[in-house]
Amino acid sequence: MREPDGGRFGAYGGRYVPESLIPACAAVESEFRAAWSDPGFRRDLDRLLAVHAGRPTALTPALRLSAELGVTVLLKREDLAHTGSHKINNVLGQALLARRMGKTRLLAETGAGQHGVATATAAALLGLDATVFMGEVDIERQALNVFRMRMLGAEVVPVTGGTRTLKDATSEAMRQWVTCVDEAHYCLGSVMGPHPYPWMVREFQRVIGDEARRQCAAELPTAVPDYVIACVGGGSNAAGTFAGFAGTGAQLIGVEAEGGAAVAFGRAGVLHGFRSYLLQDENGQVTEAHSIAPGLDYPGIGPEHAHLNDSGRARYVVVGDAEVIPAVRRLARTEGILPALESAHAIAWLIRAAESGELPPGSTVLVTLSGRGDKDMATLMEAS
Repeated sequence: MREPDGGRFGAYGGRYVPESLIPACAAVESEFRAAWSDPGFRRDLDRLLAVHAGRPTALTPALRLSAELGVTVLLKREDLAHTGSHKINNVLGQALLARRMGKTRLLAETGAGQHGVATATAAALLGLDATVFMGEVDIERQALNVFRMRMLGAEVVPVTGGTRTLKDATSEAMRQWVTCVDEAHYCLGSVMGPHPYPWMVREFQRVIGDEARRQCAAELPTAVPDYVIACVGGGSNAAGTFAGFAGTGAQLIGVEAEGGAAVAFGRAGVLHGFRSYLLQDENGQVTEAHSIAPGLDYPGIGPEHAHLNDSGRARYVVVGDAEVIPAVRRLARTEGILPALESAHAIAWLIRAAESGELPPGSTVLVTLSGRGDKDMATLMEAS
């Protein structure tokens, strides 16, 4: 997985933003290039990932689930990272970049709340202000994470327009960025948005895949698993995971929520500054996404994922809400791990594919658990 050519992954990506944001995006790109080639910046980030985020995260053999399914399952445990998800990897990188650029404030969007918590955490750590935009629907179903953000000193701004979920929170964050580019850095949470964000976020998240590749080499006789599976909303945990295995023979599987399956049900369009697959009506208007997992109810997918799909290097599959709660319960009762509802989509597809024979018996499978399920307890209690 290489740097995008001119800001594009094949036909996807780009920088479709108001003229007033072109210099800001160009400055982020320039500063990121300089930082990413600076050994001092890389040392600072690696140290924070180790001593603050708790990296490397574990690779856990799921022994009982493996025995039940007839395949060897390894879990990449991003749920064990500080703040409870993979989001901290990218946010620590962007917060260090913002400080390097002389910014004093972070802006962020959040759906499930994990990116917001990570942003608030990094801002507190580095002495920056943080403003997090979150749809009213997500504020209600993720009340615990809203409280965590406020405890960490962040301002949480409810978004009341549109679907009142992640799409509209992203729109509001970008609108706010236009008004304060001199002081604020937009800390986008996934591999979407205008160039350089899809590339930059993937590079900050590739620590997942690079670690997992080394860990699999030590764990598996074949060194590389047959399948690498991750859930996909915008797709940052999947992009980071896939980056470690793109040059191998592993089959890459991205699991979308049925109500937000842009690859399965969408077509090419432009949203939030980038071109990719989007859910649209017959008039080309972006339609509402839905998922039981708030982090997956985005009506598009990152542009690199669109390119990986078109090239055939990765395959994207769909899991419905009805499969998710049983997957949470099954992992909890076989391995003592409560995954986030987002991560449970990957587990649900694994279970379905193994039990249907789509995954050959004896296959080796790596699944990235992007986050832990604490934030979803209210939803799980209602569904039980």
